[in-house]
Amino acid sequence: MSLRTDREKIAHLLRRFGLGASEAEIDFYGDKGLQGAIDKLLNFEQTDEGFNIPIEQFSDKQNGQIKMKALEGWWMLRIIATRRPLQEKMTLFWHDHFATSAAKVDVPRAMYVQNEILRKHATGRFQDMLVDVSQDPAMLYWLDNQFNVKGKPNENFAREVMELFTLGIGHYTEKDIQEAARAFTGWSYGVGLRGYEPQKPVRNARFILRPEKHDDGLKTVLGNTGRFDGVDVIGILCGNEQTSKYITWKMWEWFAYPKPAQPLIDRLASKFRSAGLDIKVLVRSIMESPEFYSDQAERKVYKNPVDFCVSTIRQLGLGKKIIENVAELEGKEVLRALGPVGAVGRATKAMGMELFYPPDVSGWDGGANWISSATMVERIKWAEALFGTPQVRGQISLRYPAYVLFTDDNPANAARKLVSVFDAVLPPGKIAQLEQAARTASGGSITQKNAGLVASSVCRLIFSSPEFQFA
Repeated sequence: MSLRTDREKIAHLLRRFGLGASEAEIDFYGDKGLQGAIDKLLNFEQTDEGFNIPIEQFSDKQNGQIKMKALEGWWMLRIIATRRPLQEKMTLFWHDHFATSAAKVDVPRAMYVQNEILRKHATGRFQDMLVDVSQDPAMLYWLDNQFNVKGKPNENFAREVMELFTLGIGHYTEKDIQEAARAFTGWSYGVGLRGYEPQKPVRNARFILRPEKHDDGLKTVLGNTGRFDGVDVIGILCGNEQTSKYITWKMWEWFAYPKPAQPLIDRLASKFRSAGLDIKVLVRSIMESPEFYSDQAERKVYKNPVDFCVSTIRQLGLGKKIIENVAELEGKEVLRALGPVGAVGRATKAMGMELFYPPDVSGWDGGANWISSATMVERIKWAEALFGTPQVRGQISLRYPAYVLFTDDNPANAARKLVSVFDAVLPPGKIAQLEQAARTASGGSITQKNAGLVASSVCRLIFSSPEFQFA
């Protein structure tokens, strides 16, 4: 049965385009119905982000350096605490799309700059974002374009910009790649007034066009001939009909459901293309599509590890508390206060998704690939990480005081409350199992002392259920 009420549709919208459908967020976004919720999510610029912690606050005060773990913690904290969930969800989507890994680009400042580019353009014009990403020092280094010079073109970037960023496999020729690579010759990074080119894009590195290394001869790309440079090629790619279809297909699969019908993609891509590849127009088109609220879409997308963990954190209302603990601290003190955020990062890594470390240039595989016997163990263990029971010794826990969730000492009511808090949809038989687990863990009555064990025992069953793996 398709989603019928506005509240059901808003919850679905928040599970996909937000960071979970907590009871408070459904109330906040649903005060003006579904259309109002869509408008509020999309026009996030009108909402105070609730996150004003600069990356410098995470730096070492002696040398100003930022470590990758600190950068990971900074972004995870932002995802957890933001009042602009769509902005961070889109930043994560584009991080997967323009997958760049700190395993190679082990320069935290460079990875930070790229992250900010993705956030800046999250729902802007795709062509503007593609230009900025293509001229980003982290991307140039990641795909070796500093070695792309006149007379000896390096094809790495040209190949990926067609295969992964715009057209998709099969919509270009090897000759197109070779010619496009010539257009990107001379694109590099440098530092200082003279643009010195270090081995890696160190702090303050910026885009540098080196004219003496650029091939300014005639090139033919996708049937277009001219003395093209990289910006020209990006314009050609963005003007190609296939790019609008590829981005639409990829976004639909991430946010709606796998294997969409071609007529649906053609319809949405046409609007996207007519709007000059305005990403916000495409996102709105998906949000307003009847197919997005169909049986084929409801609870049909596997939760990636960030969605799995962050949604539970936000459903417990922990973001504001963590921000308050961190806001006035600096350096090593702020890193110590990030213990709960670090627990989230370690959990998502164990589940197969570490921020800033996609496995390769094609990003994470996603879908059913998120689920394996090993990652399911980690998803179940997340219950202990949340509630801090003694079942897992040595594990850093958020130690959420579960007792505040419960209104009485009835174990069955506690189990049903956890189902509601965590937005779980389970059949009656499984609800009965949760109630029995709560009775067993509590000995028949909820107390402040046993509430954590009860919550952990019940949530182990919730988090292990097949139904809970889908958003």
